[in-house]
Amino acid sequence: MSGGGSFTSDQSVAHATSTAQMVPTGQRARLTSIQAKGNSASGSIIFKTGGASGTTIATFLFGQEGLDMYLPGSGILFNEGIHATIGGTGGVTITFT
Repeated sequence: MSGGGSFTSDQSVAHATSTAQMVPTGQRARLTSIQAKGNSASGSIIFKTGGASGTTIATFLFGQEGLDMYLPGSGILFNEGIHATIGGTGGVTITFT
């Protein structure tokens, strides 16, 4: 397959094992996939834009099965970075543009 003009964006990946600013607050990003390890019956990830005290954009709850989600279309837009409040999981990996 030849590349070039058919690709519309590059993907980046970030991983965290505890609550963290995964994409810097000055950076616009679109969340396109999420993977999280299931450690307990009550895992959670709360994604915010604008840092730890910013606006909640999405909340995901899961159990021991973990979370493996690809977001359709252009993903979820975060205008001021991506902050993840993480609970009940050993790690979270996100893909973003």
